[in-house]
Amino acid sequence: MTTQPGTPDDTRLEGFPAFVRELDATLSVHPQYVLWGNLHDSFLVPQEGRLFPLRDLLWETLRRSGYSFMVVYDQVDGLRVHPADDRDAADAAASLFGSRVDERKVPSLEGLRTYLGALARPNRPIRAAFVIDYASRIARNPTELEPAEKDFFVFCEKLSRTATPVRTDGERPKPLYNPVIWLARRPGDLPPWLTADNDGVREISVPRPHLGDRQQTARLLARAFEAADPSVDVTDDFAQEAEGLTLQAMIEVTRLAKERDVALEDLPDAVRTYKLGVLDNPWKREHLRRRIVDGEQRVPARVVGQPQAVTKTLDILKRAVLGLSGAQAARASSRPRGVLFFAGPTGVGKTELAKAITSLVFGNEDAYLRFDMSEFSAEHAGDRLIGSPPGYVGFEAGGELTNAVREDPFRVILFDEIEKAHPRILDKFLQILEDGRLTDGRGNTAFFSESILVFTSNLGTRGVRPGMPYEDLESSIRGAITEHFTTELNRPELLNRFGDNIVIFDFIGPEAAGRIFDLQLANICRRVSDEHHMKLLLSEEVTATLRDWCTSELDKGGRGIGMALESSFINPLARALFDRGPAAEVTVTGIRREGNIAVVDLR
Repeated sequence: MTTQPGTPDDTRLEGFPAFVRELDATLSVHPQYVLWGNLHDSFLVPQEGRLFPLRDLLWETLRRSGYSFMVVYDQVDGLRVHPADDRDAADAAASLFGSRVDERKVPSLEGLRTYLGALARPNRPIRAAFVIDYASRIARNPTELEPAEKDFFVFCEKLSRTATPVRTDGERPKPLYNPVIWLARRPGDLPPWLTADNDGVREISVPRPHLGDRQQTARLLARAFEAADPSVDVTDDFAQEAEGLTLQAMIEVTRLAKERDVALEDLPDAVRTYKLGVLDNPWKREHLRRRIVDGEQRVPARVVGQPQAVTKTLDILKRAVLGLSGAQAARASSRPRGVLFFAGPTGVGKTELAKAITSLVFGNEDAYLRFDMSEFSAEHAGDRLIGSPPGYVGFEAGGELTNAVREDPFRVILFDEIEKAHPRILDKFLQILEDGRLTDGRGNTAFFSESILVFTSNLGTRGVRPGMPYEDLESSIRGAITEHFTTELNRPELLNRFGDNIVIFDFIGPEAAGRIFDLQLANICRRVSDEHHMKLLLSEEVTATLRDWCTSELDKGGRGIGMALESSFINPLARALFDRGPAAEVTVTGIRREGNIAVVDLR
């Protein structure tokens, strides 16, 4: 195929990223561009077999269209002629601007206007470009400009409407503009009236790399290892694990791996280290399997009366420890290590089981993080999780959830009573459950790939009662959960993310209630001993009476037993001990009710 004169040749930039091909193709109609987004990445050009920083990529694109040089400006280094150390480029810049570019001086905004005016309305047939880096930092506030800032941007707006294209001999002889290219974090970082209804300024998004980019980059970077011809599987695994990372980050991961003498096939571990910032991986500790086995005896003793829930939870936990969560998918996933949805009546052990698995995996309950979702019933409350957007109060602090996970990614995170959260806040969990990451208001990413997420809910408990068969209770609660997410919230995709990880808790039965009572009573006696060095004993009659009082209302679960013990025993015991004073041993010989108040007799 023959390319018409002055028409961009598609083969000239074959394999270049789409955003620079868009810029190149529109140089004849736009004198200014705003590039925003993933600006500080490296960019792959497969045909060149290399990765380009953005400045080099822009220059390589412009050079192929016959441009003589590119000037780069930022507020720290001032002006730089690109390519550096190119005498022809420096001479062309001196010819266009009337003097050599002083790279030792940072020009004021007023001085910068001189260069931009000479570039956009050249008096010589020289093609050049002017890149304004860190453009987001020029204005203190793009909607409340200071006088010098306003004058500068008004000048630039007028320049975008009055610039003249340049015709030269060579690759593209038809007129092309000498573009001013703004590099901004977001389009809103520049005054909105600069780009609004202005055909002279084109906004182009610079996207983050997709899977294909990461795969090709992984194959390129694999050459740094001894394997001359690394397998496609190894490099594809590297690309999959690097989901959410930039290509520049993949370069850094490779450097990290080489520094730590990590083999090519172990690059996923290097990706995890890079993402999470920690070298130790609790999930790979040798003693963890032994702890899980021990937990099969210890967890049921702690979470009483829930054999089905405990068994299913431990199965999901074993899957998480082995790294088999989501193993049915065709590719590796960065989703959370484990996801559990605890549903059932109140006070039956949902929160206690979350604490138990935290202690089981991480050795202590400090890795347990709880969010009461009743505090997130308003849409704006979601800012507490990820931080306020830029410009709002609290922006600098970040989010409670994202900060905690970035500080320590190996956590059990409990979202209590999830049904009470605002539906818009639930949307944030879609990204966590699907991609295993969440970006806060400051642009920092928290990775959840090593966390266990536990959601609790009381949905469906109004239609069940103590004593009904577990199969009927489970069916009723599951149906209510499905109805809530699909019909009421219209979020079936969120329900699908939970999958078969929904664990239904039963009501506390009489036998389990008695065991819970015995455990809580033993806790009271131990507390008295620890605090007052006093041995507390109860007669069999008192114990039987208390057990009868505290286990009569099973619909309130273990929490109800605790509340009953507090009002029926701890309160009267505290009164009696306060009046009695210190003693080495005290026996509760009697307990009775006088009206609504419980009274104990001590010896």
